[in-house]
Amino acid sequence: MNLVTFISLSILLSAILLIVGHFLPSRVLELEKSSPYECGFDPINSARLPFSFRFFLIAILFLIFDLEIALLFPILPSSSTNLLHLLPLSSIFLIILAAGLAYEWDQGGLEWAE
Repeated sequence: MNLVTFISLSILLSAILLIVGHFLPSRVLELEKSSPYECGFDPINSARLPFSFRFFLIAILFLIFDLEIALLFPILPSSSTNLLHLLPLSSIFLIILAAGLAYEWDQGGLEWAE
């Protein structure tokens, strides 16, 4: 009963929000509203600053390995149930990530200065 109530309320709320959104006026994007704002002065430089691709690559690698830790943490509490199934799975996961890191290192993606 609770699942049916939850699903029906979700559908009802979604329908109400769609109908209200349809009748609300759409906003017109003006040039002044979409331009960057620097304390009331005209912008000195372009709002689009150059971004280091190396920094972006290091940040993505950090996120990947941070996600790895987040995915490996739940293995520890469940290791008491069946270690024979969890050890190969986590080992394969770590080997794939280590191979990706070795490939990135070999390609020179981890070298900050050229």
